[in-house]
Amino acid sequence: MNPQIEKLYRIAQQKERRIIGLMSGTSLDGLDIALCHIGNSGQETILCLENFISIPYEDTFRQYIREIFAKRRIDQQVLCGLHAYIGKTHGTFINRTLKQWNISPLDVDLIASHGQTVFHAPQRLTEQASFPNSTLQIGDGDHIAQTTGIITVSDFRQKHVAAGGEGAPLAAYGDYLLFTSETENRFLLNIGGISNFTFLPKQGSSLKAYATDLGPGNTMMNQFVFEQFGLEMDENALLAKNGTIDVALLEALLKTPFFDADFPKTTGPELFNLAYLKNAQFVSNTSSLTPENVLATLNKFTAQVIADSIRRVSKDLEHVHIYVSGGGVHNPLLMKNIREALPSISVSSFSSLGLNPDAKEACLFALLANETIAGSVSTLWKIRDSPAVCMGKISLPY
Repeated sequence: MNPQIEKLYRIAQQKERRIIGLMSGTSLDGLDIALCHIGNSGQETILCLENFISIPYEDTFRQYIREIFAKRRIDQQVLCGLHAYIGKTHGTFINRTLKQWNISPLDVDLIASHGQTVFHAPQRLTEQASFPNSTLQIGDGDHIAQTTGIITVSDFRQKHVAAGGEGAPLAAYGDYLLFTSETENRFLLNIGGISNFTFLPKQGSSLKAYATDLGPGNTMMNQFVFEQFGLEMDENALLAKNGTIDVALLEALLKTPFFDADFPKTTGPELFNLAYLKNAQFVSNTSSLTPENVLATLNKFTAQVIADSIRRVSKDLEHVHIYVSGGGVHNPLLMKNIREALPSISVSSFSSLGLNPDAKEACLFALLANETIAGSVSTLWKIRDSPAVCMGKISLPY
């Protein structure tokens, strides 16, 4: 038997596993690396975050991705090259980080790599019935495994799509296992490039858990501030705070069939981008607004979409609490706008549940890898409108 298969078999039989989770989102800000200690599986899962680091991407790296990110027409040679390049780069980041943490690769059981999403194409977005739901994440798992010497589980979203899902969001699987409460109806809100939440009804409820995208998170603000100021983000909302919300533009931004569709649903920067903004400005005759006013309005737009979505689901519920993770939790104006739009609901950082909000997504992919190796789909049937499948492709180092 291949010794790597034997090793994988032993890892699956262990009561505890040490798994590195990797997350690189649509914000293109960098790679999150979470070293997790995971015990058991399924509803008995116990996850402890041992170490976490977020490594920012260099401008050149971001520019490579932007050449193909969320675009219909691209240079396929760049796509092909980036698939390998991102895998090798992420593997190199892991080696460097483990050395910094004084941890041997031999002491890590698995790597769980989300990859870098470059195109997301559910049928509801493409309106192309001849093709099934599809999504593409690059950053080859074989290159990560070969570079690090660690068995790598990657490409999680493909199984979700193959089993009839839309490939996103996947957070419900881990959120359901780790954070369901006996007393609270919880919304685990993640504000990355796209905003999404996992709805977790309290134990004993007749309702089912599910995850859904809501609309823009940081992506439109980031794209606009990069176009206007050459900055990666409006840090601490310093620019948006100097602007004024334009009601006409806000109303135009809120008009898209996606917001009327039932939950759960999925979307991406393929819809919510600068072209979407410019069309809304044209329709509302607001193309002459100052950049600060546009940013203030985009900030409010994201908050309004989130608040409207949560209000829609929580209207008949008591004991509701929102826990926020992702880059948006660090945007003070965005958090202020969300709290003002939902005055009767408690809004807290995810840290109040005992997990670093910046590390949450990377941790959840580590958990997905744990379920793939040692879990069972039997625990996942209670998640609404999402296939009960173990996800990820396994790459052996040699």
